[in-house]
Amino acid sequence: MSQQKLIKPRILSGFMELSPNKQLIFDGMIEKIKRVYQESCFMPLDTPVLELSEILLAKSGGEIDKEVYHFTKGDTNICMRYDLTVPLARYVSMNSENISFPFKRYQIGKVYRGERAQRGRFREFVQCDGDIVGLDQLPIAADGECVFLIDKIFKQLDIDIVNHISNRNILVGYCRELSLQDKTKEVLTLLDKVNKIGKDGVEKELENLGIDKKTSDKLLYIISLQSDFQEVLEKLAPLSKDEIFVEGLRQLQELYQYIQAYQIDKKNYSLDISIIRGQDYYTGTVFEASIPSHPEFGTVCGGGRYDNLAGYFSQKKMPGVGLSIGLTRLFDLLDKNNMLPACPPTNTTLQIIPLGDYLVECFKLQSYFSKYLNCEVNYENRSFKAKMKEAGKKQIPYILIVGEEEIDRQLYTLKNMALGEQFKLSKEDCLKMICK
Repeated sequence: MSQQKLIKPRILSGFMELSPNKQLIFDGMIEKIKRVYQESCFMPLDTPVLELSEILLAKSGGEIDKEVYHFTKGDTNICMRYDLTVPLARYVSMNSENISFPFKRYQIGKVYRGERAQRGRFREFVQCDGDIVGLDQLPIAADGECVFLIDKIFKQLDIDIVNHISNRNILVGYCRELSLQDKTKEVLTLLDKVNKIGKDGVEKELENLGIDKKTSDKLLYIISLQSDFQEVLEKLAPLSKDEIFVEGLRQLQELYQYIQAYQIDKKNYSLDISIIRGQDYYTGTVFEASIPSHPEFGTVCGGGRYDNLAGYFSQKKMPGVGLSIGLTRLFDLLDKNNMLPACPPTNTTLQIIPLGDYLVECFKLQSYFSKYLNCEVNYENRSFKAKMKEAGKKQIPYILIVGEEEIDRQLYTLKNMALGEQFKLSKEDCLKMICK
């Protein structure tokens, strides 16, 4: 008989697979983020990973189309979701008659992009999104709540960030002030590259666009404004009387009032006019959070306002504002820079080991303890010594030994594995000792 050829076990490039210990940390981060959303009265939503192609690609275009995983099943053209925003737009359009607005939802789930796998770029990654969607109108107060959410989330994660905030109307209006309204989209795209190619690179590309040096200098000056909110607002005010610019200024002033009301520490946010967010569906407030101690990480959370969320799916105007954290990328950056909390060795607090043929009694005890803590029974057909050795290897904190004497006296041997101490206690006193 010919020997079967073994297949080399491996995973696709661009997909992250964690050890159980690190998965505990990752799941813990998700729980903290989820808790902040729920405490802020956001409702959970879980949309399908697969969507009809005509839905998912309705407002993508450009490079995104090339990155989407798509296939056909029979006559149906299907895509895997590449973000959580388009599914949200589809959901609110389908259910607008039954939704109470403003609709505050959070979604934590995997998304898929077939881009080139590289450091910090994944083809499968978890996004943690929170959005507020209005009907016909949405007050700037919603933008303030999103800024507050970002601050709360990263405090929960014990990560120091600076949230760089701006408003796209400032640059849109300023382009009109400089008679560049026909080139606004191209100008904003170039200005958004300033951190990648530098001011000289942007100036050269603006020149290629037909923009003279004097005008280019004005554009580079305005995106250099980054500091305390009030200080930047005062520098912006005299630059333009254009109505869109003035409206952007008013929105920033209102937003600043809400940020102050939330008592967010001033070191955790700034007004930064260079923040543009490349996607042109953003229509007002935009923000990008970074870790000041590690600027090379880039943006760890971003988002902003979009006034036409459901335009491809509904005649109703449903403006929204939201934030998104690419948790897989953030986790990978923290891991590679030794910034993760210590990996918990196990999520088991107590293991019950039978000393003889007493599995049924052990399971009864598991039923009691598992109401209060993580507990398991070691029912492997191995020696007591081997079971204790394995429990030590797993770093399980407490072991409960159940033999004939323990069952007869209803006093069980509880061993603290870290201290090497053991006690004869009732199950109630065992629980008290473990939980104290």
